[in-house]
Amino acid sequence: MKVMMNTGRTVPQGESVERKHSPEYESAASVCFIHPVDMMVLGIEDGAHIRLSGSGGSVVLTAVASETVEQGSVFVPLGPFSNHIVSGETHCTGMPDFKSTMVEIIPTEDPVPSVAELMEALGGVRYAH
Repeated sequence: MKVMMNTGRTVPQGESVERKHSPEYESAASVCFIHPVDMMVLGIEDGAHIRLSGSGGSVVLTAVASETVEQGSVFVPLGPFSNHIVSGETHCTGMPDFKSTMVEIIPTEDPVPSVAELMEALGGVRYAH
């Protein structure tokens, strides 16, 4: 299923942003809010794993049902997980398309990666504890 992805800060993600190695941050940043009707079309339930693929790549996230998200769109908190989906292209604005990236959702049994695994996949280093 192809949908429009929007990103932004959430309160739980923002509360733990200074502790990116913490389980609280990983839990808050590794979710994808999806309208329940779209979840029904995908054949998934709240808490299922999905692979979200966009112009910058793909990542496995936990699906969270949310009626505040419009059908045909999803919301992912800003951070290392959304950064794996959005292309680095800025169209000369200095800011990637965090508000208008078309993505594809595919149900998966794959595990959600840790922030450390995401950083290492990009050639970075794990956050210090």
